[in-house]
This record gives sequence, C-alpha cells and structure tokens, in this order.
Amino acid sequence: MGHDEYQKHEAKILTPSFIVLLALTLIGFFLIGVRFVKGIGAVSNMSDGYPWGIWITYDVATGTAIACGGYAMAILIYIRNNMRYHPMIRSAILTSMFGYGLAGFSVMVDVGRPWNAYNFFIPSKWQANSAMFEVALCVMAYTSVLFMEFMPAILSYLEKTDWHTLQALMDRLHKYTGINRPERMEERLESVKDLAAWLRPKLDKILIFVIVLGITLPTMHQSSLGSLLLIASTKLHPLWHTGFLPLLFLINCMFIGYSIAILESIISCYAFRRPFELSELTGLARIIPWLTVIWLTVVIGDLAWRGQLGAALSLDFYSRFFLLEFCLVAGGSLLLFSGRKRSSIRWLFVSAALIVLGGALYRFNVYLIGFNPGKGWHYFPALAELLITVGIVAFEILGYQVLVKILPVLPRLHTRKQVAAGKA
Repeated sequence: MGHDEYQKHEAKILTPSFIVLLALTLIGFFLIGVRFVKGIGAVSNMSDGYPWGIWITYDVATGTAIACGGYAMAILIYIRNNMRYHPMIRSAILTSMFGYGLAGFSVMVDVGRPWNAYNFFIPSKWQANSAMFEVALCVMAYTSVLFMEFMPAILSYLEKTDWHTLQALMDRLHKYTGINRPERMEERLESVKDLAAWLRPKLDKILIFVIVLGITLPTMHQSSLGSLLLIASTKLHPLWHTGFLPLLFLINCMFIGYSIAILESIISCYAFRRPFELSELTGLARIIPWLTVIWLTVVIGDLAWRGQLGAALSLDFYSRFFLLEFCLVAGGSLLLFSGRKRSSIRWLFVSAALIVLGGALYRFNVYLIGFNPGKGWHYFPALAELLITVGIVAFEILGYQVLVKILPVLPRLHTRKQVAAGKA
C-alpha cells in the first residue's frame, strides 16, 4: 500500500486543549519527580499488602489493552488480508506506541529501587521462568517494534518537508538574539531528506517481518498479564481466579483493541472536523460482538464448571462489580448485533465505549478490586497517584494531538464524494 494514503491534519498546534493537557502533564511529571526524590511513599498509598496500585492496574494491565488497537488492526489487515482498513493503521499504531511506551515508563515509576533497573538488560540476571519478566521483555520489545512500524510516517515527513519553518525560526532567532545559523544548514537539511528517501524503501522491504513480530509479542504478553494472577489463588476472588485467565486476557485485549480503534476514529474525526469513516467502522463493529460472545461464553462456562454461578448472582460487593463488567460488555455487544445501530456513528460510539469500559473494569477487577491480601490491608490511591496517572494519560493524548498535525498519520480524504459519504 502507498504512503499517499495518509495526510497530516492542517491545524494550529497551540489550542486551548493543548494548554489544558500540557498543564495536566506538567503536574503529573512534577509529582513523578517528587516520587524519585522523596520515595514512593511520598506520593502513593501502596503497601506490602497492595504492592500493585493504580499505576500497574491501569497504566500497565489496562493501559496496554487499551493500546491494543494497533495489534487488533494488524491482525485484521495483515492476517485476514483486509486491506481496506489499511489507511487506519498508522493512527492505531501511534496510539499503541504511546500506550505501551508510557506503560513501560509507569513501571519505572512504580518499581522499587529504580537505580537497579539496569539489571534488566543483563542476561545473567534474567529469570526466564517468570511471567512478569516475560511481560516486561515483550512490552519493551513491542514498544520498539511499534516505533519501527511508525517510522515510515516519520521518513515520509522528512523526505517531503521543505524546512521553511525551521529556517524561518533560525532567522528569527538570529534577529533577536544574534545567534547565527549553523554553517551549511541547507546542505545538511538536504542530506537528511536524501537519507530519508534512501532509508524508506529499505524499511518497506523488511516491514512485513516487523509486523509479524508486532503480532506475536502482544499475543505473548497479553496472555501473560493474566498468568501473573494464577499464583494468587488464595488472594484473588473465585469469580475471577481461573486457569482460563491467560485466554480471557488475550480475547479481552482484542475486543478492546477494535473498540478503541472505533472510538479513536470517531473522536479524532469529530475533534478535527473530518468526515467519519463510517464504512470502515461498520466493518470493525461486525467483528467485535463475536469476540465478546466467545469471551462471555468462556466466563459463564468456567463459572458453571467451578460452581461459582451462585456467587456471581449473590449481589455482594464482588458480585456487583462482576455483574457490572459483564453487563457493560454484553450490552455493548448486543447493540452491535443490530445492523441499524452499526450504521449510526452515535450508536457505534456508545457501544464501543460500553465495551471498553466493561473490558477495562474486568482488568481492574482482576488486578485490584477482586484482590484481597487478607485482613488489615486496605488500599485506595492517593491524590498524587491519581494525578500521576492523569498526567501520563494527558501526555499520551497531547502527543497524539501534536503528531497528527505534524506527520502524515490520518487517512487521506481523496475525493469530494468520499467526504460527502463520510458526512452522511
């Protein structure tokens, strides 16, 4: 597929939403600085009983599932060979790259004795039997793969840019400060363009191998995120503790990934005043309910096999959260079985939002709400913990908002007929 499928969004970068997101980001990163200077106890309510708080629960376990849009779209496009969705892949990859990169960053914020993190890069220190190690290794590798998959957008920008903005900026800097332009600046910028033009076709030739790796790695670590809780048989509530955790986490990330692709497309089109990609979104919406049906069937069958259906309907604290997660996913899926609702942008947004919320709540239930270390232990995230998470999410949205205005990421609007069809 050609690189002309994509375009950047022509709009100002400095907008009111940019300022708000930047403020939230700065607050979050300031508190991260406090964490490293004063210790994790200064900003967190985590304890020996609850060593995994909101950072691991949301930023890693849930955030990586929400960032699986690129993984889900790659399966649809390259495994099922459905190339009509190809124009949506860069946007999905960009979202995934931020999600996974910031998940890895969150681990560094959370981990004790961060100055010993270099041991992760020393093979003699590895524990190959650890599911946590496998998750960490795959997340780091997958983040690198996502960057390589996104590189064509960067190279395409470097190859086609005329550098007028940068040169004008340097001229203005010289005018007000007296700082001279770097010598032979034009020649150096041209050499960057030549390097990008030389590298892009070579990267295209190996990209299929990178894509295969990009499909393999999430399959491994998403299932391993479920495997992490297998050993917590006495601490995780029976409603969620099952030998099917790896399978449930894998299917869960797939239907969340497709739902996020729908939400991301609708929100970006609405925010950037672009026509909605209704045909592609309707196609994605046909896939999601079948994945959720498989997931819900495994959940119900497993509960029946283990004799926990009564506990699921008992309406106690844990049962309510289980039923809420179940109803959100099931309700959103039922909406998507209707052809009329699949053809409505409003109902597509509502159903995808319900499924994402239900899928995310499932991971919260497994990692935090359904986890009980014993009497005497209590946990609720501190305000600083929440602000750090908000700051990381704000940085992700901010980065997406800026990059789609600089790089060719969004699907190109080819003809007026296509624009009119999108507005229908």
